[in-house]
This record gives sequence, C-alpha cells and structure tokens, in this order.
Amino acid sequence: KHHFVCITLTIKTMNKEYIIRHERPSEYYQVENLVRESFWNVYRPGCLEHYVLHCLRADPAFIPELDFVMESKGKLIGQCIYMHADIHADSGEIVPILTMGPISIHPDFKRQGFGKTLLDYSLEIAAGMGFGAVCFEGNIGFYGKSGFIYASDYGIRYHGLPEGADASFFLCKEQISGYLNGVNGEYATPQGYFVDESECDAFDKLFPPKQKLKLPGQLW
Repeated sequence: KHHFVCITLTIKTMNKEYIIRHERPSEYYQVENLVRESFWNVYRPGCLEHYVLHCLRADPAFIPELDFVMESKGKLIGQCIYMHADIHADSGEIVPILTMGPISIHPDFKRQGFGKTLLDYSLEIAAGMGFGAVCFEGNIGFYGKSGFIYASDYGIRYHGLPEGADASFFLCKEQISGYLNGVNGEYATPQGYFVDESECDAFDKLFPPKQKLKLPGQLW
C-alpha cells in the first residue's frame, strides 16, 4: 500500500489556467479515454497506449506518487505516469532508474506548451523523491527541451538493438548530477509495457467507436 501527500499545482497566467494533480481512481476510464484520443492513429491504426496504461496501474513497478493528470477549467487535458526500471551495468551492478509514459495531451490542447509543463513538473517531483535518472523512447526534438540527451551519450544501450543500429529514439536524463558516472550497460523496457493486441481490441470496445486508419508516418 502506498502512502503519499497529494500534490496539486495551480498555475494562472494571462492566457492559461491549469492544475496538475494526482490521478484519482474514479477517473481512470476518463483518463484512459484521454490517452486514446491523444494517440489514436498516430503511431499505428488505432492505438494501444490506453490499454497499456490500464494494465500498468496494477504493475508492481508502477509509481502512484508519479501518476499525474493536468486539468484546465474542469476538463482533463493531460496525463503522465512513471515506472521503476533498471540499467544492467556491464560491471554486474543493477542501477535503479525511472522510465516514463504514456504521457499525453488532448488533441485540442497540443502544441501549446502543456506537455512540456506537465513533463517538467513531474520530473521535478521525481528528482525530489531521489530518483537519479530517467530513460525512455522519445523524440529528441521535444524531450531535448527538458534536458534529455541520447542515452548512448551516457553509455546506456537499448536492449536487443544491434551494434551500430540507430538508437536516436532512446533518450536519458540524469536527475542527480553524476548518477550515471561510470555506468555502462543495457536498459530493457519493463515487461508491463508489452500487451496482447487482441486483449486491447476487446478493451477498446468499452470506448466510443473510432475508425482505425493507416496514415503516412505511422511506425506500424
């Protein structure tokens, strides 16, 4: 059982007003639908991310203290979660780190700075909890603005990736200065992120119908 202080950040600017707080169990479905809206037809026809989130909440590696939503004028517009992960160092040491995601912003609120605000706030809380580094898959063009660099610059390899293969998708941020000094090793995505697509199809029927489309730029 996890015990933690509920954190709420309220920001008011000339053009924006929003709250960042912990996700409530009563809004799990609503948040999953938000994730679905954000990722639908982006990386594949349909998406898996809402089902991944649904499964990860019951995973032992899930961190409730770092399960955040963003709200604007009573509407949920964003979310992010973090999971425990490890680097298996070549020395044999297991180095505990974090991985992050899904992180999402509702399509109506994208490209307005909300995603970076949510990310930076959650990273600040994670650092305050003593987590030394964060690794995950992402776009350096976006995440670089929050201090992420290529994980290979720290000597961290992505599990199963052949030597010399493009690893520009695999990013890392050191939260505690020097935490990864002398650490060379391999990262593997926690198993909880790998879900059965057929189970996702069944889960998806709980949500409003949406058309799956094959679009240019999708990865799968």
